[in-house]
Amino acid sequence: MTSRFDHVGISVPDLEAAVRWYREALHLTEERAFSVPGTDLRGVMLRHRSGHRIELLHRTGAVPGPVADGPLEAAGTLGYGHLCLAVDTPGEVDAEFARLVAAGAGIRMSPRPAPRPGARMAFVSDPYGNLIELIDRVG
Repeated sequence: MTSRFDHVGISVPDLEAAVRWYREALHLTEERAFSVPGTDLRGVMLRHRSGHRIELLHRTGAVPGPVADGPLEAAGTLGYGHLCLAVDTPGEVDAEFARLVAAGAGIRMSPRPAPRPGARMAFVSDPYGNLIELIDRVG
């Protein structure tokens, strides 16, 4: 069997606002909106030009789960930790970090050397506290 990564699903409290933020901040386009018959589940699949997809999901009455302040705290809780995006251009982690913060992302870890030699990383959060890692794997 051959498989490949398809998408990550993120539950959000305001679907329309989340779609706007993800589209603008992460340069995603709306692939399709949907609802699941017989339930109150609605969603929108968003796609990046590179092929990765993020599915935003909304259910009335959904309650918040744990929100980590940063990657170390997230690794202390079993389950989803973060979404990682590689920058398109080598050496652009700092610029992408600044751009996302200006777009409303929360600062979780400023740009710095990654554990992998030669790589640089940073962490932000979406408006709902979900962690997004930025990484430059060059080197």
